[in-house]
Formats: sequence, C-alpha cells, structure tokens
Amino acid sequence: MGLWLFYTHGWVGPRPALPALGKLLRAPALRADADALLFSAKTFAAAILAYYIALRIGLSRPSWAIITAYLVSQTSAGASLSRGVYRLAGTLVGAAATVAIIPTFVGEPIVCSLVLAGWIGFCLFLSLLDRTPRAYAFVLSGYTASLIGFPGVAEPQAIFDTALLRVQEIGLGILCAVLIHRVVMPRPMTGQFVGKVATMLRDARRLAGDALSGASGVRQRADRHRLALDLLALNGLATHLPYDPATAKPRRETLRRLHDRLARLLPLATEIEERLAAMNDPEALSDLLRDIGHWIDAAASPDADATALLLIDRAYRARKAAYVEPGRGGNLPTGNLAGHLAELVGLLHDCDRLGREITSGRAARDRARFGDMAATGYVHHRDPVMAARVAAGAATGILAGCLLWIWSAWADGGLAVSVLGVTCALFGNVDAPAPNVRKYMLGSLYGVVLSLAYSFIILPRVTDFPTLVAVLAPAFLWGGSLQARPATAYMALGITLTIPILSGLGARYAGDFAEALNSSVALFVATGFGAASMSLLQTMPADTAIERLLRLSRRDVARRALGRGPAEAGWTSLMVDRTALILPRLAASKRSRADTLDEMVRQLRTGHAAAGLRRALGAARGAIDDQARQVLGKLAGALATGCDLNAAAAAELDQRIETLTLLAANDPSEGSLRLLDPLLDLRQALASAAASDPERAA
Repeated sequence: MGLWLFYTHGWVGPRPALPALGKLLRAPALRADADALLFSAKTFAAAILAYYIALRIGLSRPSWAIITAYLVSQTSAGASLSRGVYRLAGTLVGAAATVAIIPTFVGEPIVCSLVLAGWIGFCLFLSLLDRTPRAYAFVLSGYTASLIGFPGVAEPQAIFDTALLRVQEIGLGILCAVLIHRVVMPRPMTGQFVGKVATMLRDARRLAGDALSGASGVRQRADRHRLALDLLALNGLATHLPYDPATAKPRRETLRRLHDRLARLLPLATEIEERLAAMNDPEALSDLLRDIGHWIDAAASPDADATALLLIDRAYRARKAAYVEPGRGGNLPTGNLAGHLAELVGLLHDCDRLGREITSGRAARDRARFGDMAATGYVHHRDPVMAARVAAGAATGILAGCLLWIWSAWADGGLAVSVLGVTCALFGNVDAPAPNVRKYMLGSLYGVVLSLAYSFIILPRVTDFPTLVAVLAPAFLWGGSLQARPATAYMALGITLTIPILSGLGARYAGDFAEALNSSVALFVATGFGAASMSLLQTMPADTAIERLLRLSRRDVARRALGRGPAEAGWTSLMVDRTALILPRLAASKRSRADTLDEMVRQLRTGHAAAGLRRALGAARGAIDDQARQVLGKLAGALATGCDLNAAAAAELDQRIETLTLLAANDPSEGSLRLLDPLLDLRQALASAAASDPERAA
C-alpha cells in the first residue's frame, strides 16, 4: 500500500532536510580535497613518466627522477615551472661545486668535511638573504653537494660520473613535472593572482572606511594586519607570474605601483584615525568626511573616478584654507587632516585604476593621480647578521656529524651525513626548525614502513610495469594529496622522498633487507641529530627575533632623520615586510600583540615624518631651519642605539617640536609652511608612543 501511494502520489510525508547538491559541491573543504586529489594524480603521472623514461634510457638511479617530480610539483603551472628552473640551476651549481671539492680534499677527511659543511652553510646564508622563491636555487646548491659529496668520498674517482647522472635524473624529473602540470588540466596562477588583488582592494577600502568611521582599535588592527599579510602573499605569487602559461599577465611596473599605494595606506589610515580622535572641531570637515565615506562605501568603478578627483580637490582647498590662518585654534590639525584625506582618496583612486588594469590586462589611458610616485615594489627585510648566525650553526652541526662519522668509521655514515646536510639546509629558513623536522620524521616513519612492505612483500610479485604503477599508486597518491595541503606538506616530503629510495625502484628488483634496515637507521639518526643540532645552533626565540626587528627599525628611523636610508616607498615597504615577519612570531611570544604591532606602525610613521621634515629643510630660513635640524639630530641621537625613547627624551622632543611648529605657523613664507605637515605628523607619532607608555604619559 505504501509503495503504491509513493508510486501514484510521490512522497506525502515531511521532506527530509537534505543539502542542495550545488551547495555541497561548492563547500570549501570539498573543493580543497578535490584540488588536492587532482594535484596528487598529476604529480603521480609526472613521477611515473619520469621513472619510465629513466628506465628506458638506462639511468642507474631512476628513483631520483621520481623524487624530483614530487619536489618540483606545485599547485599551479607557473610555480611548478619556476621551481623547476630554480632546482635545475641549483643542482648544476651544487654538482659543479662537489666535483671541485671532493677530488681536491678527499685525502684530508676533516678538511673535506669542513669545506663541504662551509659550502652548505654559505648556500643557506644566500638563501636566507634572498627571501624570495629564488632562494630555492641556493638551497639546492647546498644540499646537492651534500647528497653527492658525502657518499661520494668512498669513490672520489667516480664523482664526476655521479654528479652527471644526478643532473640527468633531476633534469628528467623536472621536465616531466613541468610538462604534466602545464599540459594536463593546467591551473594558471594569473587567475588566482587577479582574485587576490580584488580581495586586497576590498580590504584596503575596508581599512579606509573603518578609519573614517572610528571603528574599534581591535578592528583597525585586524584590517592593518590582514593587508600586511596580503601584501606578502601577493609578492610571493607575483614572483611566479613570468612562468605562468596565461597569455595576458599584469605588467611588473603595474604591480609595483599597486603595492606601493597599498603599503602607504597602512600608516595613513592610522594617521587619519588619530587625527579624527583628537580633533577639537569635529564639524570642520564633517561634509567632506561624509562624502568621502560614501565614496569609499560605493563600488569602485570608472564612473567614480570623477567623484574621487573632486573630493581630492575639496580636501586640498580645505587644507589651504586652514593654513592661511594657522594661528587660529584648531586650524593646524584640521589642515593636516585635510591633507591626509586628499592622499587617502588619491591612493584608493590609483588602486582602483591599477586594479582595473590588472584585471583587464590593458594599460589604463588616464593618468594616475599620484603618477609621479616611484614604483619601488616589495622590499624584503634582510639581516646578514642573523643569516650568518643560522648558516654558521648549520655548518657547525654538519661538521659535528662528519667528525662523529670519521671517529666511529660507520659504514653508512656517508648516507647519514648527507641526510643531515639536507635537513640543515632544507629546514633552516625558520626561527624554530625542530617542529618541521619532527613532521618530516613522522612522514619518514610512514615511508619506511611502506618501503619495507613494498620491497619484501609487494614488489617481488610484480612482473610488469602496469602492475608496478597500480601497486605504487595508493601510497604516492596519498603522499601527493598530503603535499597539496600546507599543514601536512613536511610529512608528505618524508613519504615521497623515502619510498623511491628504500623501495629500490631501480632497473630491476634488488631487495636487500639488511641494507634497507641500515639505510632506515641512518635516515632517522641523521634527522634526529639534525633536529637536535638545529635546536641548539639554529633556533631563534620568538621574543629575541621580534626585539631585533624593533631595534633595527629604530636605528633606521635615526638614519632617516639624518637623511640616509631608503626612499619613501622603499621605507614603507620595508616596514610592512617587517610587520609581516613579526605577525607569525607573536603566536610564540610573550609580548603583547597589540603593543608590538602598534610600535611597528609608530616607527613607520616616525620615519616617514622625519624624512619629510629633512626634505623640507632647504625651504626654511634662519632660526626655523636651525631648530628643525636640532630636532632631527635629537631624534637620531635618541634612537641610534636601537633603544626606544625614554620619558625625558620624548618630553624634550615634544617641547621642541611644539615650539618649532608655532614658529613655522607664524612665518608667512612658503618654505616655513612646508614644514607644518611633517612637524605635525612627527609630533603625533611621538604622542601615540607616549600614550602607550605610562611612564612617558606621566
């Protein structure tokens, strides 16, 4: 009866709450899983293709072609090609260095160990200074020498042939990985990049809107931090764009200009927020603020450009009117705020214009409002002292492993030390490498178990290549899917590097349980020793790293006060990069997140104002010029050691700036009026620092 009712009338009871199929398929988790599986399948296909070709042409170690295919493969076609180019360049340099080192010093084991360890440390030093995806080439130069050199001391006469074979195997793996990821369902990076730009432009408008509306300090900080991390991520994506298969790519000059404007918005939003909070006459610019807020909330479009230009002109007129009568109460802060509002609208207008140029792929016909601004692009913080410390720690750890090998005469010591060199080079680019090494060791444990199962249970029963592919697929597809997820990438590295070598994927089956067991022991001893040595010699506490960044920033402010240091756009970009470096370290720090990041913004603003005052000095005359130079000298002297301003120095500077501001405001000359904006900016930046320090505030 029930079946008959269902057949004739359909379902007559309550409908079950089933999710819509379209909504389910668009779920982010499912999309991420699908992307990971597709990446894994393509990478496995590249590895098998490289393995097959290596077998056909008779390479002696085809397993390295498989490993290279996994190491080179990235989630986008452009990143895979760029990583392949960097890996090939690093392999060639590392192989050439090994061929030069081993025959020369093989008769002196300690000297040979010292030279190889020094080479690996030097390559790590260069990679830490580069801080772009190109750093991978320097890392490869170091650990290629480790992989070829330390095992090769047993047969120094064959080192050239070994290096040549390694280059051929790696070149084959790179070729297959790039080919598959570029031809089979390629995933261009340009679309991802354009989407990231659109997100950043929305974040920039949100930051500006929150500054004008007086949003909470927590929300403002979140906006600034999001934009700083976005700029770092965008720079990483932009490095791979020249290698992307997309035909229409954003111009490098356009990307640099967009970055410079977005970076300038970070301190500018804080300037506006503080000026609005401290205004004595909130009605002075109320109409202008309301209209700018409406323009920011409206969707960016070419039609809004004319409105933006009108708002900029209105803001400049308000600034000029306020500075005509600077002695009148409240006019100086009002004029200063109006100037910042004009800059804010101009920067957002330029960002909209550049965003349309990136999206359309065509250069805009209209001229940018701030078209004369130098296109600097992203500036990376580079610290040679810390890079040398980490590199020396890596070289010392590797040398210690070599001495233990020489002392113990361990038969598998060459393999162990080569793995140690790879560990120190590959994981040495972070403050605390030990957690990543532990993830790698966990993946290696899975890899060893799977390798032993393959070597002595599964592979002896395999008689043809299609069957071999079928039995290898589960393990490699699993490892590839883990590699596509950042949280498990290091564990995947342990799996995909271990299985090809320990399983003995050569031209013919040659399972040797004793050799496999000894190699496994050497692998875990080396990675464990590497984790211990890096914890002792290459680890930097988060608080120490943050404090060093703050001290370097204060010293750079002192240099800018003296007329040295990077140009304006370069200074802003450098401080944004330092802020992006501090953000992840705060999770492991005892410092206050809000206070630390606020201080970075204050140092950025102080350096900006000090350099602006320095540039305006030539237009001032007599006592005003002398007093301005004294203010800059006092500021530079107080910050030259890297320590923050104490209460006495801050109070003296504030008094000097106040006196100088009144002198400049009452001087009718154009040169003196040019000092007003940097003086007001400098005093406000120092005042915000005092507000966060109870001792200074008292």
